[in-house]
Amino acid sequence: MFIDRADAGRRLAVRLLHLASEEPVVLGLPEGGVPVAFEVARELDAPLDVAGVSAEDEGTGPGGDGVALAGRTVIVVGDGLASGSTARAACAAARASGAARVVMAAPLRAREAVVPEADEVVCLIEPEGPRAVGEWYEDFGQVTEADVSAMLGRAATAPRARDVELTAPQGAGGMVVFAHGGGSSRHSPRNRRVAAALQEARLGTLLFDLTRPEEDVFDVPLLARRLSETVRWVRERTQGARIGYYGASTGAAAALWSAAELGDDIAAVVSRGGRPDLAGPRLAGVTAPTLLIVGERDEPVLTLNRSAQERLRCPNKLEIVRGATHLFAEPGTLDTVAELARAWFVRHLNR
Repeated sequence: MFIDRADAGRRLAVRLLHLASEEPVVLGLPEGGVPVAFEVARELDAPLDVAGVSAEDEGTGPGGDGVALAGRTVIVVGDGLASGSTARAACAAARASGAARVVMAAPLRAREAVVPEADEVVCLIEPEGPRAVGEWYEDFGQVTEADVSAMLGRAATAPRARDVELTAPQGAGGMVVFAHGGGSSRHSPRNRRVAAALQEARLGTLLFDLTRPEEDVFDVPLLARRLSETVRWVRERTQGARIGYYGASTGAAAALWSAAELGDDIAAVVSRGGRPDLAGPRLAGVTAPTLLIVGERDEPVLTLNRSAQERLRCPNKLEIVRGATHLFAEPGTLDTVAELARAWFVRHLNR
């Protein structure tokens, strides 16, 4: 028996780990196959979409972001194969869309369910007798279109393992998620320098690419949703760690917006040269202790931070670094930022 589709997906993913090196695309059969496929995609660090059932998809899956299939290994996932007719149609559509290899995967299948359109069929059990697929699940509730949309959104915004740098020193009690500003990335030398200082204090750090090149870096609600999903991703990998945000520029606005939504899930926030004003509608809802760090010579941003601070209801502090401009490029100023951030996180993240 499977507890639910998520349980079945996690167990199925173990049997599919040999495909991870092929960087596959995972397609869930609508609607019930999508929760199973979501877990498979997450474990294999693969993009997720909804499977088509015809050859008219013209190289993409029909849902989500329309993931290109041409030349890829495609894993079609269902919650169980009874007759196999839908699976055959989906595998044929993937093949017609240019997939180099098609794998059909499901937690269970009836012995008469044959899928010749697939190069490989992977299942966990082949039950005997005419039992319905749902009888093998403790919870086989209906999956709605809204459920599918939500899972596709989570899959699209969750960080990919190959695009993140997660460092967890032994005995780390806290984890700091970095949110860079527009035009930057996880390779930001300023953020990496601060991350190194936090690691020396036995704090974990996560640097990842918050935005894609084509995205609007001022779409704070989008960035905040991505940060919130990242926190869920981190919690699954660092059980029990207290989580904080370190945000710069527009990344700081996203951090504050997300912190307001997640409440007690975020234990501390540090903003470096941030734009907290862009989180205006959410500032009063932030409960995490918040440190605002601004350069003395960054006058426009300093004014915005002072105004935003008046709207914060959480414990907060504004630190002004003498002689610093917006990027803290002046000698010693970034070291001051690192020291301030480290002290704040040690105080609020370490148990």
